[in-house]
Amino acid sequence: KVQDPPAATTHWRRDRLPPLKFSRAMASEALMMLPAVGAAVVSIGAALWLKVVSIGFIVGLVFLAGIGAAAFAVGQRSVKFLGKDEQLLVEGFTGTMVLNGPGMQVMNPFSYRSAEVRKAVTLSATAWAKIVETVDGSERIEKGPQLFFLGPYEKVFQRDLAVSLSNTGYVLVTDKLTGERKIIKGPTLWFPRPHDSFTMGEAVVLSSTDSIFVEDLLTGEKRTVKGPQVWFPEPHERADGVKKAVTLEENQYIRLKDTASGSRWIQRGKALIFLEPTWTVEGSSAKNKTGVMQAWSLKAYEYVRLVDRVTGKIAVHRGEKTVFPGPDDELLDGDVLTAIDLKVHEYVKIMDQASGEIRVEKGSKNGSQLVFLGPNEKVVDGDVQKAISVDDDHAVMVRDKATGQLRLVTERQLFVPGANETIESVQQRIRLADHEAMIIKDHKGDFKYYYGSDEKRAAGQPRSFFLQPYEEVVKLCWSKGRRCDSRSLVIERFDCRPQFMPVEFNCRTSDNVELILEATFFWEVVDLPAMVKRTGDTSGDLCNHARSQFIQQVAKVTLKEFMDSSHQIATQIYEQDSSFYESRGVKIHSLGVTSYSCAERRTAEILDQIIQETTSRMNRLSQAESENEVNLFRMQGHIVQEKLNGDLLKIQHQHSKEESEIKGRSEAMRIAAFMDGLKSSVTKTEDRTDMWQVLRKIEALDEVSKSNSTLYFTPKDVDLSIETKAR
Repeated sequence: KVQDPPAATTHWRRDRLPPLKFSRAMASEALMMLPAVGAAVVSIGAALWLKVVSIGFIVGLVFLAGIGAAAFAVGQRSVKFLGKDEQLLVEGFTGTMVLNGPGMQVMNPFSYRSAEVRKAVTLSATAWAKIVETVDGSERIEKGPQLFFLGPYEKVFQRDLAVSLSNTGYVLVTDKLTGERKIIKGPTLWFPRPHDSFTMGEAVVLSSTDSIFVEDLLTGEKRTVKGPQVWFPEPHERADGVKKAVTLEENQYIRLKDTASGSRWIQRGKALIFLEPTWTVEGSSAKNKTGVMQAWSLKAYEYVRLVDRVTGKIAVHRGEKTVFPGPDDELLDGDVLTAIDLKVHEYVKIMDQASGEIRVEKGSKNGSQLVFLGPNEKVVDGDVQKAISVDDDHAVMVRDKATGQLRLVTERQLFVPGANETIESVQQRIRLADHEAMIIKDHKGDFKYYYGSDEKRAAGQPRSFFLQPYEEVVKLCWSKGRRCDSRSLVIERFDCRPQFMPVEFNCRTSDNVELILEATFFWEVVDLPAMVKRTGDTSGDLCNHARSQFIQQVAKVTLKEFMDSSHQIATQIYEQDSSFYESRGVKIHSLGVTSYSCAERRTAEILDQIIQETTSRMNRLSQAESENEVNLFRMQGHIVQEKLNGDLLKIQHQHSKEESEIKGRSEAMRIAAFMDGLKSSVTKTEDRTDMWQVLRKIEALDEVSKSNSTLYFTPKDVDLSIETKAR
């Protein structure tokens, strides 16, 4: 900007003489004389010290030097040499004048106060200077190119370059005297006037999609300037920033509002929208600054529900199509909805919120079915539900909300409840095994007993069944644990087979020994109605009653007596009080003590020793009995063996006797045959006998020779004689 001149300018009065002052030329001349004066002073001092000259001579010399210096100074004030770009500013005693160069100026040295050589103002082609007249305060502008000499009372207040404006540049010029404003557009070289202030600016280059809002500061009116163009403002116009036009595709829209009239509308694509100054885009946010929204392109199975915020009316639009909302429409459900796809085994309940009516949509038997919600409809009872397959093993308990009544559906079908019906439960057919029983309570509170066994089941009573409306299974809560101290065993199916139940409790003998007994019931439920009538905790009753009886019976005997008769005590307990168990429909087959131990540690150690000694003694007795039994069995074996040996000897003796008799008869027959055969040739019996013996000896020798046997003969046998001869 061009600076304004000072508010007040100092003016020189011609009738008032300024004080004497040294100019720059006088100061420079004095500075030039200082070296010479210094050298002269040094020379004079040296001469005096060396006594080369006298003092009078020095005084005369100084006087002559003073006269020369005065003459030189007068010559310097009288003659001035000026260049082509210089001027002499002479300040006299009554006024000021200027002498422009080039040339030599001769002046009376005693007719002015000071003289100063100053440069002329050189202005280039693009430069300018503001000149201020210090006498009357007037201002003017000098433009280049030129060499400008200032007047005697003129000063350069400001120097600057002219404003070079491009094709898109401009300056806003304001005349401070008149207040007039105007726009100077480029391209040009602009020089300001003396009282002009200006502001530079650039024109707004608008493309084909750009626009700006322009406001007239005098009238307040606003208008939209669209591209493409280069826009220069008028003197009293102001523009906002460049705004991009809103580009809309075929499936896009924006929601517009005119703040001047309050009207609202939807602008659909395909279009290029230049906003007016009073228009605002609704729906813009940090994520979507332009406010452009996508229309809903719906497929065949999609739909949207739009609600008018002004009237509250709801409209449903189904695919296939592109849906643009109205100016006051908004999504009722927050997003595009998908039609409900119902398979053949599915259904859904839909309620019209305007009328309260409920309808049921089922899947088609031929395939899927698409269900679109109406304007005021919503899905109730959750989402899509599966129909219930009712067969021989499954039934459905249904409640009618209109009447509140229950009904059991057992017909084979794919069951879908009605509009006012709800499925209370899906039942599985109850099938009882031969050993099982159940108790059912009907709507009157009466108990019905169902058995799996044909013997216990009443005539016409089914073995498998469904619970009828208002019927429920009776559950009994029995005690569990070895001490039956936790009543948390829920029984709904009763096992009527004989079963074992271990129990544990403490009791004390007559000699004050506390024992921990472990017993086992072998019991059976035989009368279910009697059991339910008398107790709700059968196992707890059995355990507690047995505990009481054991405490009474054990308190009558000592520890030794209990050890010898524990099983008899257990048998006595359940046999003497059988009515207690029979009244509860229970039959006790046996009750036995499986183990016992002392509650106190010291007593338990003593009892362990007694048990160990008794066990050792019983083991030894058993071992001795076993050894005796073994010896007895061994002896009996020997006896039997000897008897058998005697019988064998008798048999062998009999067999030997019979064999000898047979051999003797055979030998006698041989001898008789031999003797009879030689009877004709050998008449003597002795000779035939000798011949037989010789044959027998030959047979004996023959047998001996066939073996490794040694044969010994006596002298008699070989007819041997021993003689002694002298030599």
